[in-house]
Amino acid sequence: MRRVNHRTTLLHTPRNLLRLLAIATTLARHDALFVLDWLPAAGWIARPARLIWRRKDPAVAGLRPGERLALALHRLGPSFIKLGQALSTRSDLVGEALATDLSRLQDRLPAFASAAARATVEAELGQDIDSLFEQFDDEPVAAASIAQVHFAVTREADGAPGRAVAVKVLRPAIEQAFERDLVLFRWVAELTERTQPKLRRLRPVEAVETFAETVRLEMDLRMEAAAASELRDNFRGDTTYRIPGVDWVRTARRVLTTERISGTPLHDVAALQAAGHDGLEIVRRAAAAFFNQVFRDGFFHGDMHPGNVFIDADGALVAIDFGIMGRLDRKTRHFLADMLLGFLTQDYGRVADVHFDAGYVPREQSRERFMQALRAIAEPIFGRPTGDISIARLLAQLFQVTEQFDMETQPQLLLLQKTMLLAEGVGRMLAPEANMWVLAQPLVEEWMRENRGPEARLVEAGRELVDSLRRVPALVANLERAAGQMADGSLRLDLAQRDRAGAGRWLSWLAVVLVAGLVGAWLAGL
Repeated sequence: MRRVNHRTTLLHTPRNLLRLLAIATTLARHDALFVLDWLPAAGWIARPARLIWRRKDPAVAGLRPGERLALALHRLGPSFIKLGQALSTRSDLVGEALATDLSRLQDRLPAFASAAARATVEAELGQDIDSLFEQFDDEPVAAASIAQVHFAVTREADGAPGRAVAVKVLRPAIEQAFERDLVLFRWVAELTERTQPKLRRLRPVEAVETFAETVRLEMDLRMEAAAASELRDNFRGDTTYRIPGVDWVRTARRVLTTERISGTPLHDVAALQAAGHDGLEIVRRAAAAFFNQVFRDGFFHGDMHPGNVFIDADGALVAIDFGIMGRLDRKTRHFLADMLLGFLTQDYGRVADVHFDAGYVPREQSRERFMQALRAIAEPIFGRPTGDISIARLLAQLFQVTEQFDMETQPQLLLLQKTMLLAEGVGRMLAPEANMWVLAQPLVEEWMRENRGPEARLVEAGRELVDSLRRVPALVANLERAAGQMADGSLRLDLAQRDRAGAGRWLSWLAVVLVAGLVGAWLAGL
């Protein structure tokens, strides 16, 4: 992780002050200066901003705070659009209502010149654009904060018919623009940590660095290509969920070329109905695809808004835009499954236990009080009609109690919660009476039997034992090497400093032997 350079921060202070004042003025114009309340270290800038801009933009009249903030961030440009998207996953920080409004922040900007797009393609791929494509449309089909997309037809070396593709091209100098804004974000985060001790637990500097790394990955289109390829492999043979193929020959750091897909946008309900598609069946397929991504594969599309999904002529869902992806390791998937099962059966003791066992809630916290908080969160949600039950809202409210119980923030679950919120919104739009989690219930039950049943737990215990045993030879080798060094005098122990480390190694060895013996005796008794 990058360290904050205090000298550099100091040198940037005058520029950052002017930039912050300009930002505050934009916030004032959109009646969104409340955001500075999150950063008391920057709150002093609000008063001059109000004096400079007393008149509110008429477009914000009657809007909710989150909607006003979304408009302001959009006006501030690409870095702030991405910042708003990042904040939409942090309902624990900004609240559920604000996070929901920010999740609808439209990542759209005016297109840049097609000549610049062509120049980028030629520079990145090292060939004249006419040798790469028979046709390259000047008018982009989509323009967002980081890149825009042009339709094209490939030129094949063997004279074969060209293929219809979509070419994604980064905006000119977008990397430098983000770096300039990241200097400001780091400055505000560092100032906040130094002047607001109560906010240090939120690790603002670390949060900015995480955001910076995420954006850098998103601006390397080879990483997006790899994500699309992996997701496509995970669903190979599935006729209900498709991912466009990547043209690796025409892909580089600032250019991504994929198969062009055809279909009806998921948000165009009237067109879907006119084409004869069944909304309930679409939701069922979406629920299955989402479940398989999260639980089967642990690799999910993290930006599943309706504009990123199409329905093809056969009724299959086709996803695009793989810049934001989430991963869940096996342990997190098991935690999530156990937690959701506990909530669905209203077994709040089980939900509390999985949080404590995973280490997400410190042991010194009260299990009974945590159970009480869980009940207060879940009962109002599960008391609603089936179609209105929102697991995403449940998780959002759970994350809001993190401060009360010193819970450890799980970034991968925050992104998942945002994705679930988007998926639920799509489901209600297409089939208001349905609930996608109920539709996915058969998959949930089968997965639980295979992964959380007695046999699966035995396999998991065996896997953990094998992992431990694999480390034994290295441990023994280290002990033998240490013993040899002690014998020839090349290793001298300072017992006052190293007795704990030695005891830890011997206890680890003893634990492995005991576990192996217990598992062996248990297996022998089966």
